[in-house]
Amino acid sequence: MQTTVESLGQLTRRLNVAVPVAQIEGEVQKRLARLAKTAKVAGFRPGKVPLKMVAQQYGQQVRSDVISDAVNETFNDAVRAQNLRVAGYPRIERRDDAASSQEALEFSAVFEVYPEVSIPDVAGVVVNRPKAEVTAADIDRTLEVLRKQKTTFTPTARAAQTGDRVVVDFTGTIDGVAFPGGQAQDFPINIGEGRMLPDFEAATTGIRAGETRTFSLTFPPDYHGKEVAGKVAHFTLTAKEVAEPHVPPLDDAFAKAFGIASGNVPALRAEVEANLKLELKRKIESVVKEQALKGLREQAQFALPQSLVQLEAQGLMRRMAQNLRQQGVKAEDIKLETEMFRTQAEHRVALGLIVGELVRNEGLQARPEQVKAMVQEIAQTYEQPEAVVRWHFEKRERLAEFEALAVEQNVVDWVLARARVNDVPTTFEALMTPANA
Repeated sequence: MQTTVESLGQLTRRLNVAVPVAQIEGEVQKRLARLAKTAKVAGFRPGKVPLKMVAQQYGQQVRSDVISDAVNETFNDAVRAQNLRVAGYPRIERRDDAASSQEALEFSAVFEVYPEVSIPDVAGVVVNRPKAEVTAADIDRTLEVLRKQKTTFTPTARAAQTGDRVVVDFTGTIDGVAFPGGQAQDFPINIGEGRMLPDFEAATTGIRAGETRTFSLTFPPDYHGKEVAGKVAHFTLTAKEVAEPHVPPLDDAFAKAFGIASGNVPALRAEVEANLKLELKRKIESVVKEQALKGLREQAQFALPQSLVQLEAQGLMRRMAQNLRQQGVKAEDIKLETEMFRTQAEHRVALGLIVGELVRNEGLQARPEQVKAMVQEIAQTYEQPEAVVRWHFEKRERLAEFEALAVEQNVVDWVLARARVNDVPTTFEALMTPANA
């Protein structure tokens, strides 16, 4: 077999393969002879089928397999001989042009190779590391949230006010015609939560059980229901029940409800504090990691194999489609294209290449003690930590996620040791509150 490799661009290569026809035919005959020993044809005993009949029945498929195997073997041999690192999958095409020889089958394999990735200088990268502590106020705030989550409601004859839950039936029309989503029965509204439009919530404030009100409201121009956005709707609303809230006190019974066997409130506070500290630690690590990896990516400049970008974009698209289906979106309503994920895919591929180079050259592989520590930390959030740790270490593949996290942390630490790290004072609440909240 003959092979030549051409460079078609920065990363694109074309491998031309010429496989002698005689070699192909010789291998075809060998395989047909082996097949004849086991082939089953009506009227013949196994192993007694004439070779000609075997060739008529199986010859085309055998020849196709031989050609495919020969091309793949030649491709792999050429790649190893020239020390090429193939990215993605090659596109193999048969050449039937005038230059092709009658004595050989000629093919071309077009593929990309991995780029040369140099470890970037990250001395100019700036990482702002949040510095915060869990305070008594943070613990009090969390306990208050937990208390509100246990709120119960009791029917009342008085007029509805902020904090009450009102169960209503309502019907809405636009220009005298009912519209989708404009009708409901036994619909609960918690006054003051802000889940309803202001005019709708105002109509429920002051209402009593059994009372009916009519009112109008204008949907905002940017309302999520495009068919009613900017339009005026008229509603008829009947209150079926007004119920006042009862928030449980922070006492022994409350502590027991959250798994504190002793019913000791200080023990509950201690557990909440431990959970908040773990949450804070992970949040700081996440913020720092995002900055470090972004800085690392921005300092590295190299061409990306588009085949890898395409594969990554397809994977991101499939995961997004799966998430949407799990959220109840119908398959026919999911309109996704790989191009939507290209920028994210490029970032992930580039970062993966840089991290791989760093791990190989700087010895940043996951260490066993790191992996074990990560497993133990996660296990502490379960009722039986020891059992969780044992389960993860029973099978090697269960540790894969933790090994990847350990490698990522080693890379982040490598960046932080060389970058400019500024400690920025903040608070637990500020750090945990989403920017758009």
